Formats: sequence, C-alpha cells, structure tokens
Amino acid sequence: MFAARDFRLLWAGETVSKLGSSITSIALPLVAVLSLDAGPLAVGVLTGAVWLPWLFFGLPAGVWIGRVPRRAVLIACNLVSAALFASVPLAALCGVLTLAQLLAVAFLTGTAAVFFDAAFHAYLPELVPAEDLVEGNAKLEGSASAAQVAGRGLAGLTVQLLGATAGLLLDAVSFLIAAGTLLRIRTQPAAPPAAPGPGSLRREVREGLAFLLRDPYLRSFTLYGAAANFALTGYQSIVVPFLVRDAGIAPGWVGGLAAAGSVGGVLGALAARPLCRRLGTARGVRTVLLAASPFGLLMPLAGPGPRAAPYVLGLFVVIAAVVLVNIVLGSFRQTYTPPALLGRVTASAMFASYTTIPLGALTGGALGDTLGPRATMWVMTGLLTLCGALPLLSPLRTLRELPGRAAGTPRTLG
Repeated sequence: MFAARDFRLLWAGETVSKLGSSITSIALPLVAVLSLDAGPLAVGVLTGAVWLPWLFFGLPAGVWIGRVPRRAVLIACNLVSAALFASVPLAALCGVLTLAQLLAVAFLTGTAAVFFDAAFHAYLPELVPAEDLVEGNAKLEGSASAAQVAGRGLAGLTVQLLGATAGLLLDAVSFLIAAGTLLRIRTQPAAPPAAPGPGSLRREVREGLAFLLRDPYLRSFTLYGAAANFALTGYQSIVVPFLVRDAGIAPGWVGGLAAAGSVGGVLGALAARPLCRRLGTARGVRTVLLAASPFGLLMPLAGPGPRAAPYVLGLFVVIAAVVLVNIVLGSFRQTYTPPALLGRVTASAMFASYTTIPLGALTGGALGDTLGPRATMWVMTGLLTLCGALPLLSPLRTLRELPGRAAGTPRTLG
C-alpha cells in the first residue's frame, strides 16, 4: 500500500491531522480551565459543542457529500478547521479570548468534522482498489491509534512548556499539512452523480433507519453504542477539572496520563482477532464487556502522585475494551448489512451513537457543578459498567459467533 504515492500522501496527512486533533482533545478543555477559569458545566458544554453538529447534519451529510467532489470537501474542511483553531491563540495573545469564542470554534470545527468524515469514507475507494481496502483502512486506523497516544502525551508537554493555547496552534498547523498532502494527490476525482430527485434524501435516510431499527442485532448494538458514548463523554467532559482540581494532578501530567491509558487502544486492536478466533465473535464481545466495564470504577479513585495509578489502569482497560468491541461490531455491521444499505445503515448508527455524546457532555458538566467532579466520575463510570450488559439483551447472549448476513435479505437490493 505504501508503494502507492497517492495513498501514501493521504495516510501521511491524515496521521499528522490525527496527531494534532489528539493534542486539541486535551488542550481545548485546558484552555477553558486554565485561561478562562471555566467550571465543570462550561467544560461539559464545550465538549458537547464539538459533537452537537452530528445532531443536525449527521444523517444528511452522507447523501450531500455524494453530490460534490470529495477531495475538494476534504481540503476545504481542513482549511476551515486550521483557521478556526489558529484564532484561539491569536485571541489569547490579544487578550480578547472568551468562552463564547471557544464554544463557536468547537461547534464549527465539529461541523467540519462531520462533512470531512462523510467525504473521507467515500474518497478512500477512489484511491485504493477494492481488494486493498481492508489493508488501507487497517493502516489508517493503526496510525490514528498511535497518533492518539503520542498526541495526548505531547499535549501535556506542550501545555507545560508553552501554554494551553499553543496546543491549538499545533493542531492548526496539522490541518494545513493535511490539506497540502491532499493537494498533491494526482488521482482525478470521480464525477459526482446527478442531483437526487424530490424526496430522494428523505427516502434514503428513512430506509437506512428502518433497517437498523427492525434488526435485533443492529438495534441492540446501536443502543449499546449510544448509552456507552453518553457515559464515556459524561466523565470525559469533566475529567480535566477532576484531575487538576480534585485529584491534585499538575496540568502538564494530564496529557501524559491520558496517553498512558490510550495505549490500551493499541492492545485492543491487537487482541481483537486472536480473541475472537479463540472464543468466537459473539462470546468474545460478551466476555470483554462483562470483564472490562467494571474497571472504569477505578478512575474516580485518582489522587496525586502514585494514587494516579488506578485512573491509568481503569482508563487503559476501558479504552482497550472500547476499541476491541468497536472493531468486532463494526466488522459485523459491514458483513451483515446488505451492501445496498450499508452506507445508510452505517450513517444511521453513527447518528444514533454520536448524538448522545453532547447530551453526555452536558449532563456530566451539570452534575459536575451540582455534585462535584469526583462524584460525577462515580456516577458516569457506574453507568458505563451497566452499559456492558446491554448487548446481553439481544441474541448475542446465546451465540458463539455473530451471523454473517441478515436473515431473509439478499446480497443486493434493486
């Protein structure tokens, strides 16, 4: 795959961009806490603003992106995001940075991310032959996981040495680099199809939602994803004020702790195939969810110095489980759903899962203001533990292997 120049450019730009975005995931709430003295509710609202655009644009974005050149959308989204993130350190330098600006930047870059993600998944097949898509996706996901680990560690170092707003400037530069690599790609874009007829968008969205909600497997897995994202974002939205103010951890160590825990994602990716080969896909997911989810209850025990170890261990196991389950259930959805419906079903599942993220962030922030960050960590990690049992309400509880194709559905639809 790396012998293909255009894929190599796409991979390099996306890896750098993921590194920058990982830095921002730590730096943005730290800007709010350290520069603007924001409380838990404000940090929760800020986290939710990044994901709120999925509620408005998540379902139609996939259809809209199919009507325009994908590379142009990717470049435009990168340039817009670069300008938005660069505006934060500029405003801080001029002494005019406000929480309102941070919220606007979070919402607008989140909107760009919705369209970027929709365009990216459609653009990759233009560069990579069908028989190489699995390998191409694996390389992109592998580098994204590594960038997340490195980026969170780099975020802590950057904040410690240069200040929180410097992390956002690094992210802006990463978006410019990604746009530059896209501009150098030589493959000519595929011609967009004709514009849809009246009612086409609504009909296509409705068909994907109907298939998702009728199927017992997809319905239960989507419910799990939505509930787990609510709990995950609920504690993530207040984890920075929790670690800095309640646990007594220095701001420069916040990124380091997140990076250490994020190594669990690499373990989860490596363990997915051998675990499912040994236990079966259904039994493997069931075992991981029941065994790993309670580890989240270690995170609220965090304290200064060595007492940060329970937080790192809990985060490590939770992230490993999330990545492993996402790999197995995502692969299941790709093979189980009829090809003609796959794009719409995937978009519907992402919409359902991602729209709970801002709700979780707002709830976590509100509880943080009311109960305090540590108590909110207990509530959200307890909820995450309960989420691990949700897939057991589906046929998953009695199977060794997940089915390969939805019963009664053809491989293609007319």
